[in-house]
Amino acid sequence: MLADDVACNSRNPVPATVYNSYLRKLDLYGDNIEVDYRGYDVNVENFIRLLTGRHEEHTPRSKRLLTDDRSNVLVYMTGHGGEDFLKFQDNEELGSQDLADAFAQMYEKKRYHELLFMIDTCQAASMYTKIYSPNILSAASAKSGEPSYSHHADNDIGVAVIDRFTYYNLETFEKMERDDQQSLAKLFSTYNPQLMHSHPTVRGDLFKRHLSKTPVTDFFGGVQSVELTASKTKLAEKKTIIPTEKKVFKELPKVHTSNLLCPTTFLEAIPLNFWIGLALFITLSAISIAAETKPI
Repeated sequence: MLADDVACNSRNPVPATVYNSYLRKLDLYGDNIEVDYRGYDVNVENFIRLLTGRHEEHTPRSKRLLTDDRSNVLVYMTGHGGEDFLKFQDNEELGSQDLADAFAQMYEKKRYHELLFMIDTCQAASMYTKIYSPNILSAASAKSGEPSYSHHADNDIGVAVIDRFTYYNLETFEKMERDDQQSLAKLFSTYNPQLMHSHPTVRGDLFKRHLSKTPVTDFFGGVQSVELTASKTKLAEKKTIIPTEKKVFKELPKVHTSNLLCPTTFLEAIPLNFWIGLALFITLSAISIAAETKPI
Protein backbone atom coordinates (compact mmCIF):
# COMPACT_ATOMS: atom_id res chain seq x y z
CA MET A 1 0.00 0.00 0.00
CA LEU A 2 1.52 3.28 -1.11
CA ALA A 3 -0.24 6.62 -1.27
CA ASP A 4 2.24 7.85 -3.94
CA ASP A 5 2.26 11.26 -2.30
CA VAL A 6 6.02 11.51 -2.93
CA ALA A 7 6.61 9.50 -6.09
CA CYS A 8 3.85 11.23 -8.06
CA ASN A 9 4.00 14.66 -6.45
CA SER A 10 4.52 17.52 -8.89
CA ARG A 11 7.32 18.89 -6.70
CA ASN A 12 9.37 15.72 -7.07
CA PRO A 13 12.21 16.59 -9.50
CA VAL A 14 12.67 12.88 -10.31
CA PRO A 15 9.12 11.48 -10.83
CA ALA A 16 8.30 7.87 -9.95
CA THR A 17 11.18 7.62 -7.47
CA VAL A 18 11.43 7.53 -3.69
CA TYR A 19 15.00 7.83 -2.41
CA ASN A 20 16.13 7.00 1.11
CA SER A 21 18.17 10.21 1.35
CA TYR A 22 18.89 13.49 -0.42
CA LEU A 23 22.00 11.86 -1.94
CA ARG A 24 19.66 9.75 -4.11
CA LYS A 25 21.74 6.61 -4.16
CA LEU A 26 19.06 4.06 -3.25
CA ASP A 27 15.70 4.21 -5.02
CA LEU A 28 13.19 2.54 -2.72
CA TYR A 29 10.57 2.59 -5.47
CA GLY A 30 12.79 0.71 -7.90
CA ASP A 31 11.86 -1.45 -10.88
CA ASN A 32 10.95 -4.51 -8.80
CA ILE A 33 8.43 -2.88 -6.47
CA GLU A 34 4.82 -3.91 -6.97
CA VAL A 35 2.24 -1.49 -5.59
CA ASP A 36 -1.12 -3.21 -5.22
CA TYR A 37 -2.95 -0.34 -3.51
CA ARG A 38 -2.11 3.24 -4.44
CA GLY A 39 -3.61 6.70 -4.08
CA TYR A 40 -7.12 6.78 -2.64
CA ASP A 41 -7.23 2.96 -2.56
CA VAL A 42 -5.03 3.28 0.51
CA ASN A 43 -7.71 3.63 3.18
CA VAL A 44 -8.70 2.01 6.45
CA GLU A 45 -11.44 -0.14 4.94
CA ASN A 46 -9.17 -1.69 2.31
CA PHE A 47 -6.44 -2.24 4.90
CA ILE A 48 -8.80 -4.14 7.23
CA ARG A 49 -10.20 -6.13 4.30
CA LEU A 50 -6.67 -7.03 3.21
CA LEU A 51 -5.76 -8.39 6.63
CA THR A 52 -8.99 -10.25 7.30
CA GLY A 53 -9.63 -11.50 3.76
CA ARG A 54 -13.12 -10.02 3.64
CA HIS A 55 -12.84 -8.79 0.07
CA GLU A 56 -15.51 -8.01 -2.44
CA GLU A 57 -16.05 -10.78 -4.97
CA HIS A 58 -14.38 -9.02 -7.89
CA THR A 59 -11.14 -8.22 -6.00
CA PRO A 60 -8.18 -9.66 -8.00
CA ARG A 61 -5.65 -12.03 -6.45
CA SER A 62 -2.95 -9.36 -6.58
CA LYS A 63 -4.91 -7.37 -3.99
CA ARG A 64 -5.43 -10.29 -1.61
CA LEU A 65 -3.20 -11.53 1.19
CA LEU A 66 -3.06 -15.18 0.18
CA THR A 67 -1.63 -16.55 3.42
CA ASP A 68 -2.40 -19.48 5.70
CA ASP A 69 -1.40 -20.87 9.09
CA ARG A 70 2.14 -21.55 7.82
CA SER A 71 2.84 -18.01 6.66
CA ASN A 72 5.03 -15.41 8.34
CA VAL A 73 3.45 -12.01 7.81
CA LEU A 74 5.14 -8.61 8.08
CA VAL A 75 2.99 -5.52 8.66
CA TYR A 76 5.13 -2.36 8.46
CA MET A 77 3.31 0.95 8.83
CA THR A 78 4.67 4.48 8.69
CA GLY A 79 2.99 7.87 8.66
CA HIS A 80 1.44 10.49 10.96
CA GLY A 81 -0.22 9.29 14.12
CA GLY A 82 -0.86 9.87 17.80
CA GLU A 83 -2.15 8.14 20.89
CA ASP A 84 -3.96 4.97 19.72
CA PHE A 85 -4.33 5.99 16.05
CA LEU A 86 -2.53 6.18 12.69
CA LYS A 87 -3.75 8.54 9.98
CA PHE A 88 -4.66 7.43 6.45
CA GLN A 89 -4.61 10.10 3.70
CA ASP A 90 -4.97 12.82 6.37
CA ASN A 91 -8.75 12.32 6.46
CA GLU A 92 -9.34 9.07 8.39
CA GLU A 93 -7.72 7.12 11.20
CA LEU A 94 -6.96 3.51 12.07
CA GLY A 95 -7.47 2.91 15.78
CA SER A 96 -5.39 0.59 17.93
CA GLN A 97 -8.46 -1.45 18.89
CA ASP A 98 -9.47 -1.88 15.24
CA LEU A 99 -5.97 -3.10 14.45
CA ALA A 100 -6.00 -5.54 17.36
CA ASP A 101 -9.37 -6.94 16.30
CA ALA A 102 -8.18 -7.32 12.69
CA PHE A 103 -5.17 -9.34 13.88
CA ALA A 104 -7.53 -11.45 16.00
CA GLN A 105 -9.62 -12.24 12.92
CA MET A 106 -6.45 -13.23 11.08
CA TYR A 107 -5.59 -15.66 13.86
CA GLU A 108 -9.08 -17.14 13.97
CA LYS A 109 -9.06 -17.61 10.20
CA LYS A 110 -5.55 -19.11 10.29
CA ARG A 111 -4.10 -16.41 8.08
CA TYR A 112 -0.66 -16.35 9.73
CA HIS A 113 1.79 -18.51 11.62
CA GLU A 114 3.86 -15.64 13.02
CA LEU A 115 3.29 -11.92 12.53
CA LEU A 116 5.78 -9.09 12.90
CA PHE A 117 4.16 -5.69 13.36
CA MET A 118 6.40 -2.63 13.03
CA ILE A 119 5.16 0.95 13.14
CA ASP A 120 6.95 4.26 12.66
CA THR A 121 4.89 7.21 13.90
CA CYS A 122 4.52 9.49 16.90
CA GLN A 123 3.50 7.60 20.06
CA ALA A 124 3.84 4.41 18.03
CA ALA A 125 3.85 2.03 21.00
CA SER A 126 0.24 2.93 21.76
CA MET A 127 -0.79 1.09 18.58
CA TYR A 128 0.27 -2.34 19.86
CA THR A 129 -0.85 -2.17 23.49
CA LYS A 130 -4.29 -3.64 22.71
CA ILE A 131 -3.10 -6.55 20.57
CA TYR A 132 -4.12 -9.83 22.23
CA SER A 133 -3.63 -12.53 19.58
CA PRO A 134 -0.79 -15.08 19.93
CA ASN A 135 2.42 -15.24 17.92
CA ILE A 136 2.60 -11.50 17.24
CA LEU A 137 5.82 -9.55 17.77
CA SER A 138 5.61 -5.75 17.77
CA ALA A 139 8.20 -2.98 17.41
CA ALA A 140 7.55 0.75 17.56
CA SER A 141 9.63 3.83 16.79
CA ALA A 142 8.63 5.68 19.97
CA LYS A 143 6.98 4.95 23.29
CA SER A 144 3.55 6.26 24.22
CA GLY A 145 3.48 10.02 24.73
CA GLU A 146 6.69 10.52 22.74
CA PRO A 147 7.08 11.98 19.22
CA SER A 148 8.96 10.22 16.44
CA TYR A 149 11.21 12.33 14.22
CA SER A 150 12.22 12.44 10.59
CA HIS A 151 15.86 11.94 9.64
CA HIS A 152 16.44 14.75 7.16
CA ALA A 153 14.77 16.76 4.41
CA ASP A 154 15.41 17.00 0.68
CA ASN A 155 15.69 20.69 -0.19
CA ASP A 156 14.60 20.06 -3.79
CA ILE A 157 11.32 18.56 -2.57
CA GLY A 158 10.94 20.71 0.51
CA VAL A 159 9.86 17.93 2.87
CA ALA A 160 11.42 15.17 4.93
CA VAL A 161 12.06 12.06 2.84
CA ILE A 162 12.45 9.42 5.56
CA ASP A 163 11.91 8.94 9.29
CA ARG A 164 14.74 8.04 11.65
CA PHE A 165 13.35 4.67 12.71
CA THR A 166 12.89 3.53 9.11
CA TYR A 167 16.24 5.03 8.04
CA TYR A 168 18.28 3.08 10.59
CA ASN A 169 16.34 -0.13 10.01
CA LEU A 170 17.06 0.20 6.31
CA GLU A 171 20.72 0.89 7.05
CA THR A 172 20.92 -2.45 8.88
CA PHE A 173 19.10 -4.34 6.12
CA GLU A 174 21.44 -3.00 3.44
CA LYS A 175 24.37 -4.69 5.21
CA MET A 176 22.67 -8.08 5.26
CA GLU A 177 22.77 -10.87 2.70
CA ARG A 178 19.73 -12.67 1.38
CA ASP A 179 20.42 -15.81 3.43
CA ASP A 180 21.71 -13.91 6.47
CA GLN A 181 21.02 -15.51 9.85
CA GLN A 182 21.11 -12.30 11.88
CA SER A 183 18.41 -12.45 14.54
CA LEU A 184 15.67 -10.01 15.39
CA ALA A 185 17.33 -9.57 18.78
CA LYS A 186 20.44 -8.29 16.99
CA LEU A 187 18.31 -5.95 14.87
CA PHE A 188 16.54 -4.50 17.90
CA SER A 189 19.88 -4.05 19.69
CA THR A 190 20.97 -1.61 16.98
CA TYR A 191 18.27 0.86 17.97
CA ASN A 192 20.06 3.87 19.42
CA PRO A 193 17.80 6.43 21.15
CA GLN A 194 20.42 9.13 20.66
CA LEU A 195 20.39 8.64 16.89
CA MET A 196 16.64 8.16 16.62
CA HIS A 197 15.78 11.01 19.04
CA SER A 198 13.13 8.71 20.52
CA HIS A 199 12.93 5.47 22.49
CA PRO A 200 12.00 2.51 20.26
CA THR A 201 10.11 -0.23 22.09
CA VAL A 202 9.51 -3.93 21.48
CA ARG A 203 6.67 -6.09 22.74
CA GLY A 204 7.36 -9.83 22.70
CA ASP A 205 5.07 -11.32 25.36
CA LEU A 206 2.75 -12.77 22.69
CA PHE A 207 5.59 -14.20 20.62
CA LYS A 208 6.59 -17.82 21.31
CA ARG A 209 10.05 -17.98 19.76
CA HIS A 210 13.08 -16.44 21.43
CA LEU A 211 14.19 -13.33 19.54
CA SER A 212 17.80 -14.51 19.45
CA LYS A 213 16.66 -17.60 17.51
CA THR A 214 14.39 -15.76 15.08
CA PRO A 215 16.22 -14.69 11.89
CA VAL A 216 15.37 -11.31 10.41
CA THR A 217 14.95 -13.03 7.05
CA ASP A 218 11.97 -14.95 8.40
CA PHE A 219 10.07 -11.71 7.77
CA PHE A 220 12.28 -9.48 5.61
CA GLY A 221 13.24 -10.72 2.15
CA GLY A 222 13.99 -14.26 3.14
CA VAL A 223 14.29 -17.24 0.83
CA GLN A 224 11.19 -19.40 0.78
CA SER A 225 11.87 -22.63 2.65
CA VAL A 226 10.96 -26.10 1.37
CA GLU A 227 9.83 -28.76 3.81
CA LEU A 228 10.64 -32.41 3.08
CA THR A 229 8.33 -35.08 4.46
CA ALA A 230 8.99 -38.77 5.02
CA SER A 231 5.64 -39.86 3.66
CA LYS A 232 4.73 -39.80 0.00
CA THR A 233 1.93 -37.68 -1.34
CA LYS A 234 -0.16 -39.24 -4.08
CA LEU A 235 -1.00 -36.82 -6.84
CA ALA A 236 -4.33 -36.84 -8.59
CA GLU A 237 -4.39 -39.12 -11.62
CA LYS A 238 -4.47 -37.42 -14.96
CA LYS A 239 -7.76 -38.05 -16.69
CA THR A 240 -7.77 -38.82 -20.40
CA ILE A 241 -10.51 -37.02 -22.29
CA ILE A 242 -11.84 -39.03 -25.24
CA PRO A 243 -13.32 -36.78 -27.93
CA THR A 244 -16.90 -37.68 -28.85
CA GLU A 245 -16.66 -36.28 -32.33
CA LYS A 246 -14.04 -35.21 -34.80
CA LYS A 247 -14.05 -31.93 -36.58
CA VAL A 248 -12.14 -31.37 -39.79
CA PHE A 249 -10.75 -27.92 -40.42
CA LYS A 250 -9.37 -26.81 -43.72
CA GLU A 251 -5.74 -25.87 -43.24
CA LEU A 252 -5.11 -22.27 -44.13
CA PRO A 253 -1.99 -21.27 -46.02
CA LYS A 254 1.00 -20.71 -43.76
CA VAL A 255 2.41 -17.22 -43.68
CA HIS A 256 5.65 -16.29 -41.99
CA THR A 257 5.15 -13.32 -39.69
CA SER A 258 8.40 -11.81 -40.87
CA ASN A 259 6.91 -11.52 -44.37
CA LEU A 260 3.72 -9.77 -43.31
CA LEU A 261 5.45 -6.43 -43.61
CA CYS A 262 5.75 -7.03 -47.34
CA PRO A 263 2.41 -6.09 -49.04
CA THR A 264 2.92 -8.44 -51.98
CA THR A 265 3.53 -11.50 -49.82
CA PHE A 266 0.61 -10.65 -47.59
CA LEU A 267 -1.86 -10.29 -50.48
CA GLU A 268 -0.71 -13.50 -52.11
CA ALA A 269 -1.45 -15.42 -48.92
CA ILE A 270 -5.13 -14.49 -48.93
CA PRO A 271 -7.35 -17.20 -50.51
CA LEU A 272 -9.02 -16.55 -53.88
CA ASN A 273 -12.50 -17.14 -52.39
CA PHE A 274 -11.99 -14.09 -50.22
CA TRP A 275 -11.35 -11.84 -53.20
CA ILE A 276 -14.41 -13.20 -55.07
CA GLY A 277 -16.62 -12.57 -52.04
CA LEU A 278 -15.20 -9.07 -51.57
CA ALA A 279 -15.83 -8.17 -55.20
CA LEU A 280 -19.43 -9.45 -55.00
CA PHE A 281 -20.05 -7.44 -51.82
CA ILE A 282 -18.73 -4.23 -53.39
CA THR A 283 -20.88 -4.77 -56.51
CA LEU A 284 -24.08 -5.32 -54.50
CA SER A 285 -23.32 -2.30 -52.33
CA ALA A 286 -22.86 -0.10 -55.39
CA ILE A 287 -26.21 -1.30 -56.89
CA SER A 288 -27.99 -0.58 -53.57
CA ILE A 289 -26.56 2.92 -53.33
CA ALA A 290 -27.48 3.67 -56.96
CA ALA A 291 -31.08 2.56 -56.35
CA GLU A 292 -31.41 4.80 -53.30
CA THR A 293 -30.08 7.89 -55.12
CA LYS A 294 -32.18 7.40 -58.31
CA PRO A 295 -34.45 10.46 -58.82
CA ILE A 296 -38.22 9.91 -58.74
